[in-house]
Amino acid sequence: MRIVPSRGTLIATEHRFAGMTAPHTLPRSMWATLALLTLGWGLNWPMIKMALTGVPVWTFRALCVAAGAVGMFLIARLSGLRIAVPEGQWPGMLLTAFFNVTLWNIFIAYGVHLLPSGRSAILAYTMPLWVVLLSALFLHERITVRRLLGLTLGMGGMGLLIGGEFVGSRSSPAGALFVVSAALSWAVGTVLMKRFPISLPTTSFTAWQLLLGGAPIMVGALGVDWGTWRPLTLKPAIGLGYNMIVGFVICHWAWFQIAKGAPAGVASLSTLMIPVVGVFSGMLVLGERPGWEEYAALVLVILALATVVVPPRPVRR
Repeated sequence: MRIVPSRGTLIATEHRFAGMTAPHTLPRSMWATLALLTLGWGLNWPMIKMALTGVPVWTFRALCVAAGAVGMFLIARLSGLRIAVPEGQWPGMLLTAFFNVTLWNIFIAYGVHLLPSGRSAILAYTMPLWVVLLSALFLHERITVRRLLGLTLGMGGMGLLIGGEFVGSRSSPAGALFVVSAALSWAVGTVLMKRFPISLPTTSFTAWQLLLGGAPIMVGALGVDWGTWRPLTLKPAIGLGYNMIVGFVICHWAWFQIAKGAPAGVASLSTLMIPVVGVFSGMLVLGERPGWEEYAALVLVILALATVVVPPRPVRR
């Protein structure tokens, strides 16, 4: 599933190290890669919930980030990308990893454990909206009318779901707050990345983020989950394997293939579809039955993402 708005913020860095110039549209050769990414991260949401039926939260996330770190470092090495972190940039790397990986992964796991996977996917993809708000507050970026519209739509969708959790007969406000906290932590990490940029290709950067941000999760798994491990049954094993291999390695590889071959606006189209796939894959895999609040919030959040992450067409003079 992100690693996400923060993946997109260093696309230009990846291009500079790879020596490539992105075209204005996604090449047809990458359409299959885009489909793989959208389906892979979208289906990851019910797979998280399935894995958590038999794997403790901290252990589950520790195994996922470890697999992702190993996979990303291997891809970076095979691609000939620079891996060493430049001198003086370790504090920024550690700080962003804490928000982008440590808090995000733990909050999301607890949230999905308490909520339907489709609802979690919708709430989680309010990430870019929080980035817009925090960037205006701390980086003094201007909020345009377009971005203000996106914030209004997105917050409306989020309000529908959170309000439903507080008044529903099977409500889990704690789960909703966990997922929103995850989205907010990722947004904080993205703003910190802009404030403390790291001079690394995006693949190498993500590998370090997973390793450094995953280290506290691995330590936490030993302390929190000690004595709770049990032999895996089939469904949790499938969910865990999917997250480790598809969600944290293959989908990251697919994202970087698209990022190197297309501009950020085109690549972000996959972001628009991931919560949609998350909702319907939850229905298919777990038998979830979304209500009108989920569908209405899904439309609002997708419209909000379209105003925030897809750049407007340039005006021809």
